Amino acid sequence: MPIKMNIAKIFKRHTHKNSDDNGPSVIGNPTNVIHDIHVFTNKETGQLEGLPLAWQRQIGNLFTKAEQNNNPDALLHAVKYYNYSIKKKEDSEPPFKPFVTEQDIVEESEEIDKFMNSDDAHESRECLLSDDDKPARRLPPNFPEFSNRRETLPAIPPKKSTNKLAINNHLAKSIEDLTAVEESPVLRRKTLEFSQTDEDVMRELRSICNPNDPFERYSRSNKDLGAGASGIVFVATDLVTANKVAIKDIDMTKQARKELLLSEIKILRDFKHKNLVNFLDAYLVYDDHLWVVMELLDGGPLTDVVTETIMKEGQIAAVCHEVLQAINYLHKRGTIHRDIKSDNVLLGMDGTVKVTDFGFCANIIGDEQRQTMVGTPYWMAPEVVTRKQYGKKVDIWSLGIMAIEMIEGEPPYLREPPLRALYLIAANGRPKIPRWDTLSSNLRSFIDDCLQEDVNKRASADELLQHPFLQVRMELSTLTPLIKAAKRILNKT
Repeated sequence: MPIKMNIAKIFKRHTHKNSDDNGPSVIGNPTNVIHDIHVFTNKETGQLEGLPLAWQRQIGNLFTKAEQNNNPDALLHAVKYYNYSIKKKEDSEPPFKPFVTEQDIVEESEEIDKFMNSDDAHESRECLLSDDDKPARRLPPNFPEFSNRRETLPAIPPKKSTNKLAINNHLAKSIEDLTAVEESPVLRRKTLEFSQTDEDVMRELRSICNPNDPFERYSRSNKDLGAGASGIVFVATDLVTANKVAIKDIDMTKQARKELLLSEIKILRDFKHKNLVNFLDAYLVYDDHLWVVMELLDGGPLTDVVTETIMKEGQIAAVCHEVLQAINYLHKRGTIHRDIKSDNVLLGMDGTVKVTDFGFCANIIGDEQRQTMVGTPYWMAPEVVTRKQYGKKVDIWSLGIMAIEMIEGEPPYLREPPLRALYLIAANGRPKIPRWDTLSSNLRSFIDDCLQEDVNKRASADELLQHPFLQVRMELSTLTPLIKAAKRILNKT
């Protein structure tokens, strides 16, 4: 695929002298870059031709020709969302993953559109199939490699009433639009001053943090829960209550967007619920380290239980009931969790169930497959990928997928790379459940209410809390033997 750049024009147009003719030249950003890409639908074969090389590599390695032709719209949504999400994760990984509102989602959708019109969207890398695209570590040894996808993966049937040629033309036009780069005006480079903003943020942080000495309140243990780009998480003992707590130590000198951290701390401080991992306190230590104190649930993530033990329906109902109470609390406050999954559900040794979304699990679990993207794909509702009717009920879909996870031991498509999983979610909608025929009618009805593709037909958190399936829930204490068994198997005792 040829990509031409008019080198002479670049150098001719972008050398400017300062007004006094004595200072150094100021070089503006490159303009007039030509992307000589023409995507079109072959009238004889109905196939797309002229795709950018980066897109060809991503699509060609993971999708059969039949899939490309039968569901090009789903493919476009998947590739678009995947590349945006990876880029967003590369640009900045916040120390917490804040809850979002519907307005945040609207703004994110606008960001995606802008990203797809930027140079980053068309960046061609030598190796697009990175470690992020490798199968999950749970794969059996004989799982087929990507190079065999065309022969081993069945084609997904086209949606009903689909005009294949029309959709292919739509995809071709969409990609052609994305690759067109308009000439932009020559801009001078300017030094942006952030010091005052940072100073304001730090001043406000000091005003909301506990002014006392945290070393007099907490005794740090030798146990670290994990480490990330933003800092470490360690266990400490509250000397007043004798309870164990988790403390995240954030190096503020490494935070490019301190104002985001400030807003997230405010969110954490304002949300209090028995089924949320609650924020306890915050301290500024040595002026440039922020300590965020949170509840510690010593049972670990629900992931350990679902992967290592078999849960009874009554235990599944108990977990769903607790998680739904947290979701309902957030939804009534206009907030969407957006990442409901077993990794973000923490357990106490007594069976306590609490939802978290504060970045702790991402640091502790260390499972690259499950943490590849901003918002893990396997639990995503179809409308997250397609950006249609995207609102609070994405959490209900994710709860339904988590119920499948508790039944099967993993969510649908976990054995697929994230990009392909996104495509399957957009193309298939509701996934198949292998053990469907063995489930009680109440559990099947509960999952049905969660996994309605039509958002208007999908139940709300309020409605699900009245579902008959939750009436069969067992005592939370019955989770304790499962937690202990999982800890023994995983050597976490």
